[in-house]
Amino acid sequence: MSIFTGAGVAIITPFHADGSVNYEKLDELIQFHCDNGTDSIVICGTTGESSTLTEEEHMDCIKFTIRQTKGRIPVIAGTGSNCTRTAVEMSREAAESGADGVLLVTPYKAIAAETKAPIILYSVASRTGVNIEPSTVATLAKETDNIVAVKEASGNISQVAKILQLTDGKVDVYSGNDDQIVPILSLGGKGVISVLSNVAPRETHDICASFFAGDIAGSRALQLKALPLIEALFCEVNPIPVKKAVNLMGMEVGGLRMPLTELSEAHTVQLKKAMQEFGIQLA
Repeated sequence: MSIFTGAGVAIITPFHADGSVNYEKLDELIQFHCDNGTDSIVICGTTGESSTLTEEEHMDCIKFTIRQTKGRIPVIAGTGSNCTRTAVEMSREAAESGADGVLLVTPYKAIAAETKAPIILYSVASRTGVNIEPSTVATLAKETDNIVAVKEASGNISQVAKILQLTDGKVDVYSGNDDQIVPILSLGGKGVISVLSNVAPRETHDICASFFAGDIAGSRALQLKALPLIEALFCEVNPIPVKKAVNLMGMEVGGLRMPLTELSEAHTVQLKKAMQEFGIQLA
């Protein structure tokens, strides 16, 4: 039930000036990623400001992305919620609408029991306050048929290694941090669910593709070249910097929903510099 290999984009959600979802712009972003090497689209994740979307907007964005992608690359629906029942219902609806998988924050087991969609666990203690221990991942994978992967954003490489050792190839591991793609691939990871891909889809794809093709030096060089840009993309709370970056590229994806605020002037200067040095053309 492996969902994808390579670089999946944790895609931003574009808004109109009035704050409503801009579906025309979302379609442009989907085409941009399909045309530039992105291996999967993750819609309505935390980078997509999912916590500020209504349930109707959330499902509309998922269904729209599935329709517009037209099977060219897998679509993974972020369907986690503070309410387990809501997560169950959204996961089931996303699967019925054609999502190739769902991405879930804790808890998991009750949701896995009520949907047949392949599930990617999202281990992100910085947002949830709860670390998913390697033994928990292994137990969940053993006791369910459809928990097939984990997006590992703990930042703890030892934890990633332990997950891979305990699950013995039964769980795909994706890096949840753009600065750890190559280290996680070297342990047996399948790729990355990436913020960087929003502005550098081809290069993020190439970090993975080069590694899998045996060009470890080339993959490592791309990873290291991207570090200053990755740092700039996380100089404030995600997705504040990345949304600013996409706007700086001229894509006009709009602002952010409260409580997020616009990127500070000092960090905007840092971001512009990092983008230009990486080779991204600003509008």
